[in-house]
Amino acid sequence: MIIITGAAGFIGSCLVSKLNKEGFYDLVLVDDFLRAKELGKMTNLHGKRYSQMVERDAFIPWLEKNQTMVQFIFHIGARTDTTEFDKAVFDKLNVAYSKAIWNACITHALPLVYASSAATYGLGEHGYADSHETVAKLKPLNPYGDSKNDFDKWALAQEEKPFFWAGLKFFNVYGPNEYHKGRMASVIMHAYRQIKEKGSMKLFRSHHSDYKDGMQLRDFVYVKDVVEVCYFLMHHRKDSGIYNLGTGQAEPFKELAERTFQAMEVPIDISFIDTPIDIRDTYQYYTQAEMQKLRSIGYDKPFMPLKEGVKDYVQNYLMKSEFY
Repeated sequence: MIIITGAAGFIGSCLVSKLNKEGFYDLVLVDDFLRAKELGKMTNLHGKRYSQMVERDAFIPWLEKNQTMVQFIFHIGARTDTTEFDKAVFDKLNVAYSKAIWNACITHALPLVYASSAATYGLGEHGYADSHETVAKLKPLNPYGDSKNDFDKWALAQEEKPFFWAGLKFFNVYGPNEYHKGRMASVIMHAYRQIKEKGSMKLFRSHHSDYKDGMQLRDFVYVKDVVEVCYFLMHHRKDSGIYNLGTGQAEPFKELAERTFQAMEVPIDISFIDTPIDIRDTYQYYTQAEMQKLRSIGYDKPFMPLKEGVKDYVQNYLMKSEFY
C-alpha cells in the first residue's frame, strides 16, 4: 500500500498515474477532497485505480490504525499559492502537518518522500546547490517559500529521522493535470489559453536591468520527469537527504512561449506587460537547479528538453483536453 498526499493535485495525480502505469493499484489517496471538488481537481483522478480516499484531516489517525499495511509515503500535498500571505495557513498545512507525517514515519518505520520547493532559494543569493549546509542561510521571498524552508531546516535538525527520507526541491514544474491551478498554473498553460483565445501572448516585462524583456530564466521541468524521480526514490531507499528536482538547464520565458506557438502551429505574436505589483518585489529572474547530487546516487535518466516537453504537453494534453 502506497500513500500519496495531495493526490488530487497537479503533481500528486500525475504520480498516481505513473504508479498505475507501473502496476501499482493499492494506493491510498489523501487530500482535502471537498476543497478539491470546489477547485475542479477531482477530474485529475478520473480513470485512475486506487484502493481508497482518506480526508487530509483524518489521515494521521487512519495511519495509526493501518500502518502495518503501508509500504511508502509520498507527501506531495501542500498549500502552494505564492500570492497567499497568511502565514498561519502555511504553518498549519505545510509545516505542522508535514511534521506529523514525518514523526509517524519514524514511529512506524516508513520511508518518506516529501515535496520541498525551489522557492526556498529566494533570489539565489546563495546559489542553487542542494547542500544541507546552505539550507539555514536561505531567504525565501514569500510565506510559501518560508514554510518549505522552515520544514527543511526542521527535518535536518532532527536527531530521529525516518530510515529513508528525501525532500525534493521542485523547480518550475509544468505539464498535464494543472487545469485547476488558475493564476498559479505554468506559463505554458497561460500561453496556450491566450494564444487559443487571441492568437497572441503577453509575457511579464523585465523590471531588472540585467534581463531583457522575456529573457527571465527559469529551470522548467516536465511533470513526467518529476514522477520518474519519485518512482526511482521509492525503489532506491537509501542516501537520504534534500535533492533538487529540475533539469539543470535554465531557459528564457520567451523561448518557452515561442515553443508553445510552434506546438500550436500559430504565428508567433508576443508582447509584454508590467509584472503585477503584488509579486514584483519577490519575482525570481533566474533559477537553475544543480543536479549533480541526484545524479550521484544513480538517477541517470535524461530530462525531457523544453522543446519536446512543450510539444508533448500542448499537442497531447492541452489541445485534446486530456489528463495524464
